[in-house]
Amino acid sequence: MSSVASAPVRVRFCPSPTGNPHVGLVRTALFNWAFARHHGGTLVFRIEDTDAARDSEESYAQLLDSMRWLGFDWDEGPEIGGPHAPYRQSQRMDLYRDVAQKLLDGGHAYHCYCSQEELDTRREAARAAGRPSGYDGHCRELTAARVEEYRAQGREPIVRFRMPDETITFTDLVRGELTFTPENVPDYGIVRANGAPLYTLVNPVDDALMEITHVLRGEDLLSSTPRQIALYRALIELGVAQRIPEFGHLPYVMGEGNKKLSKRDPQSSLNLYRERGFLPEGLLNYLSLLGWSLSADQDIFTTAEMVAAFDVADVNPNPARFDLKKCEAINGDHIRMLEVKDFTERCRPWLQAPFAPWAPEAFDEVKWQAIAPHAQTRLKVLSEITDNVDFLFLPEPVFDEASWAKAMKEGSDALLSTAREKLRAADWTSPESLKTAVLEAGEAHGLKLGKAQAPVRVAVTGRTVGLPLFESLEVLGKDRTLARIDAALAKLAA
Repeated sequence: MSSVASAPVRVRFCPSPTGNPHVGLVRTALFNWAFARHHGGTLVFRIEDTDAARDSEESYAQLLDSMRWLGFDWDEGPEIGGPHAPYRQSQRMDLYRDVAQKLLDGGHAYHCYCSQEELDTRREAARAAGRPSGYDGHCRELTAARVEEYRAQGREPIVRFRMPDETITFTDLVRGELTFTPENVPDYGIVRANGAPLYTLVNPVDDALMEITHVLRGEDLLSSTPRQIALYRALIELGVAQRIPEFGHLPYVMGEGNKKLSKRDPQSSLNLYRERGFLPEGLLNYLSLLGWSLSADQDIFTTAEMVAAFDVADVNPNPARFDLKKCEAINGDHIRMLEVKDFTERCRPWLQAPFAPWAPEAFDEVKWQAIAPHAQTRLKVLSEITDNVDFLFLPEPVFDEASWAKAMKEGSDALLSTAREKLRAADWTSPESLKTAVLEAGEAHGLKLGKAQAPVRVAVTGRTVGLPLFESLEVLGKDRTLARIDAALAKLAA
């Protein structure tokens, strides 16, 4: 059963523009997008770019490009605008300063003058005594005299939020009821000493001002939720917020060795999947399975089917392991679901420079259109098309020496000579006729079709595996096929 407030659903996706987007981030975006679309709600796309040292315009542009490539549309945000603009935090600093001052004036926050060395010393002492090592409230009730003393020392204070001395319980949409006791949720910083607001302030303030109803985010942020709930209560009291949103914390995505998949893991980069030729719909299908499923017996589905069925209450709280082989297999299924015309167009980037090893003028559109339906049945990712069809557009095949040695056993020259004669006499308008020719050549040498076709395939394509052989021969054509068999016979003779 879905937990949806009476107010129209408003969710947000709020990445930081730091480096390449990663698949864990995409999974979070997907679940938010599907939740919004399922409920006919609003997806707010917000950029959290307050870290000037790490944020970049290049990463910002990549984020927007990635969202478009994945097919995620947003209702408010960059390049669209909306009633709560601007949607980049770097352009909202005046709002954060105003809220921070209201929190100070209302007694919900205070200035903390503790140095880092003092904090570290007290934390170590707390750990040694077996007490919680969070902030100990040292500056909560400073006297005016002590404040003057600190100022005279040149100390610049941060602003800390004053956590209430009470247990905080909330119902997580994924994990059920959770409780946090006050000793485990100490006062926390919301503004740096230089006046720059911290994530701990700007994120919930933006959610409040943008009237977000549901916060679906990663499990790594779960520990900050009680702090945000306390802040929301203060913001409601101050008239800044209308409600506390409902929270749902999505399971970790695990990589190799059952470790959390991080940005540093090569397989986490979204750009890697784009470059390899994953389809957005194939990748999203797989990522949706990292914590959710359409049904127990259906792994392959469209994003439209996901949207129709998605309920955050069905998300599994347990960590999900990223399996690249399964991701590739699902993507292959989506490649086969494409209309042939769509498939031929999506392959275009890998049929051109810098991916294609053939000269541009060597590319033959008629041959490509003829071979494409056969290639579509074999690919897991679009980038595999280059190696699969290069034999059509290169003047001669690129021999893999290991494949050559594997296929060209003793007697292969005699087999190839017979196959050449049978193929020369065959009907080249029918792959079945070409198959019969090679079958008869094999029978003449006591070989079954599988053994007989291996030397022919390597002679013509350079590889032991590839697209259906007889359809490939038909597209390549009689003259070029026979010429390549002749070249292979000469290579064997040498």
